[in-house]
Amino acid sequence: MKEIAKRCRWSRFVFVNTSLLGLLFLTGCASQNYSNYSPPPPQPDVSLVASSHMVADELITAIGDSIRRDKPLLAASFVDVNNLEKTTTFGRIVPQQFLSRFAQNGFSVMEMLLRKNIFIKEQGGEFLLSRAVKEIGESHEAEAVLVGVYAVGKTNLFVTAKVIGAKEGQVLASYDYELPLGPDIKHLLRADVN
Repeated sequence: MKEIAKRCRWSRFVFVNTSLLGLLFLTGCASQNYSNYSPPPPQPDVSLVASSHMVADELITAIGDSIRRDKPLLAASFVDVNNLEKTTTFGRIVPQQFLSRFAQNGFSVMEMLLRKNIFIKEQGGEFLLSRAVKEIGESHEAEAVLVGVYAVGKTNLFVTAKVIGAKEGQVLASYDYELPLGPDIKHLLRADVN
């Protein structure tokens, strides 16, 4: 009986000491000062103008000689992919930067930013342009329309830019790219216009 009591005391001793040792380790981990925690730094901004010009250069290369440079190129505001009726300051400034680059490369561009009713639907890689856009294109003898959509992700903005033939609605060139959601991009996306 004394032996069992001795074993019970020994077991309690081991249990208590192991528990105290475990608490000591836990308090050692908890003693770090978390009051100096700072959130990760915000995403840095990229040069929006440089990005827009680079993408425009890619579109110009892809177009090649498929459109005449002396015929006007129209631009539509880039829109939110989830709502084709919605645009932002970002959606209005980026096509302007693209048009600047097209003009620098000898294209005739129109200072007209089309917004609503650009697309009727997408079918087999072809965008059917609305009748109003076709009529504007015809009245100004436009060769093509620059259009784009964007989607806001957790840390990036995903953008697709396309040059579409004004008469047939055929995609002549397309380019996908992403931009980090830095402070400037976030600010440009906040100013919604309906």
